Amino acid sequence: MSPFSDRWRAAVAPSLADIEALARDAYARLPEQFRAMCQDLVIRVEDFPSDDVVEAMHLESEFDLLGLFQGVGLPFQSELAPTHMPNMIWLYRRPILDYWAEHDDSLTAVVTHVLVHEIGHHFGFSDEDMDAIEAGA
Repeated sequence: MSPFSDRWRAAVAPSLADIEALARDAYARLPEQFRAMCQDLVIRVEDFPSDDVVEAMHLESEFDLLGLFQGVGLPFQSELAPTHMPNMIWLYRRPILDYWAEHDDSLTAVVTHVLVHEIGHHFGFSDEDMDAIEAGA
């Protein structure tokens, strides 16, 4: 048996904790001024979006969503309308791994991209805004 096949025989898929560690590292690399505006933001990693999210977003499959921002974006927050739940970012491990397997990006790059994209929603950016920012970068 070749050393290549031996290496893959012992390989396991990155766990929820592994994806969480990648997200934590990506978050730590963000500029301090952005992290300061995200101090109350909760980041969670789950295997898939909940059935409620799949239904509400009219997804064809639970694999169609890599991440999600839930809450009230910074530009829309008001002292007159306090929020009861913290703003949350969800990263979905299985769809992220599926995307990673089909593309040439590193897993670190995919997790970072999804995290930054969802943080963009926290700042009030639309998907179109972020696409334009990425295209210009």
